[in-house]
Amino acid sequence: MNRYKKTSREFPFENITILFTINQSVSKYMTLQSHDTSPHIQKMLIAGYRRMSPQHKLKRVNELTKAVQQLALARIRKQYGMLSEQELHLRLAALWLDRETMIRVFQWDPHREGY
Repeated sequence: MNRYKKTSREFPFENITILFTINQSVSKYMTLQSHDTSPHIQKMLIAGYRRMSPQHKLKRVNELTKAVQQLALARIRKQYGMLSEQELHLRLAALWLDRETMIRVFQWDPHREGY
């Protein structure tokens, strides 16, 4: 059976309804307007983001991710003191990966060892 055919028997239209309903529920709680940014500045930011190339957007996301990781590393160092590079990176990874993955891949249990 070709799973990409869209016949009434093979295509689950009820899934579309479910996704649409979920999307409507989520959009009720999501807003583009930031609570600490004026609407004028928010419009300028969005216009700037729209002018960015996809490559530039990805670069910005990558830079922000690295900044968040550096802040997390600073918190880990402050909380646990001097750690080996390996333990530092395991604790950082535990902030991003679920417990089962940490145990399976790294034999590190964040509930026992800490984050």
